[in-house]
Amino acid sequence: MIRQEEIAFVIEAQRETFLKQDSGFIRDALSEIPIADSFATIITGIRRCGKSTLLLQLLRRDYQDAIYLNFDDIRLSVFETGDLVRLHREIENREVNVLFFDEIQAIKGWETFVNQLLREGYKVFITGSNASMLSIELGTHLTGRHLPMELFPFSYSEFVQFKKLNNGEDAVTNYLKEGGIPEYLKTGTSVVLNTLVDDILMRDIAVRHSIRDVVTLRQLTSYLITNIGNLVSASKLVGMFDVKSPTTFLEYFSFLKDAYLLEFVPVFSHSLKVQARNPKKVYVMDLGIYTENSVSTSDNMGRRLENLVFLHLRRKYKHIFYYKDLGECDFITMKKNDVKEAIQVCLTIDDENFKREYDGLLAAMQNLGIKEGSIITLNQSDTVEKDGMTIRIIPAHIFFQEGGLVGYN
Repeated sequence: MIRQEEIAFVIEAQRETFLKQDSGFIRDALSEIPIADSFATIITGIRRCGKSTLLLQLLRRDYQDAIYLNFDDIRLSVFETGDLVRLHREIENREVNVLFFDEIQAIKGWETFVNQLLREGYKVFITGSNASMLSIELGTHLTGRHLPMELFPFSYSEFVQFKKLNNGEDAVTNYLKEGGIPEYLKTGTSVVLNTLVDDILMRDIAVRHSIRDVVTLRQLTSYLITNIGNLVSASKLVGMFDVKSPTTFLEYFSFLKDAYLLEFVPVFSHSLKVQARNPKKVYVMDLGIYTENSVSTSDNMGRRLENLVFLHLRRKYKHIFYYKDLGECDFITMKKNDVKEAIQVCLTIDDENFKREYDGLLAAMQNLGIKEGSIITLNQSDTVEKDGMTIRIIPAHIFFQEGGLVGYN
């Protein structure tokens, strides 16, 4: 239990600290934040991608008098469900109707509390580092009353602006190595990304899901980060890291995905069973994490580029697949059950790999009824037309600047 006066003290102390912070680089996402009366805006994303800074930017722009409370605070470590009553009383006393809550998902019963605040006319903004906030934990109490938004590390265009680089091959190469975690880009200190992974594994996964075998979790995570762009299967991993059940691996996969550390891309199929049965491609949600945590002895620039194309697409699409049938294609994207794009990734096109990359993309386009496809390269460009179909070979720096940010589709 925590007394109301202690809650009041923490609110004041946090606000003072919060407002002293630099607003930092203005994120593209600031203009994309969904806001509506009687709805809670819930922003999720990997730790240290800038969620709190985005709240600060929003507060300074529109809601200077808002109450801000970050539950990831040692002074609130004993906060319990019953303390929400005292927090509610403190909010009433302050006569402020806009509330910013950071990492509130750690408090049991928070959904009911937020729902009550919405009924009473408060405007509520919430951030959290777990994707399940958008689904399971909101299903009962906030159904239809929350507006979800995902925040990612810096996009390529944000990276270029932040680093004051010219858009081109060199900028892409830098981004492939450094990624987009703001704090890492500011300091260049590798420990930032090493401790980030540790925090995710311990606080967002091990503690949250009561995992005792943290050593195995770390080993599996290192293995998956090292194998970006490769196929992974829970059943084929059985026996590794002394884990004897594919169910355990599937649970770990789910935890890593929910924490926004890794993503697992299924094979394209209209059958969910086929998607579930087949191996999935694994990608890391920031390439700086790959740089600092991979145990590969190669720089793997081709895999990095494929991963980076995935991250670009992930900002635009909720449903992304790989294609494998008569040929292979790296990415098929869908929106509202319609296939939108077929994309192949190849660091450098040459005489040895052109036919493989071209045929795989063409097979996917023909099978899925797509008239235009793309091959993303580091620095090459061309256009190939055949039988009414067009394939564009596009340099990465041009592809990443196309389209801009798209909301949660």
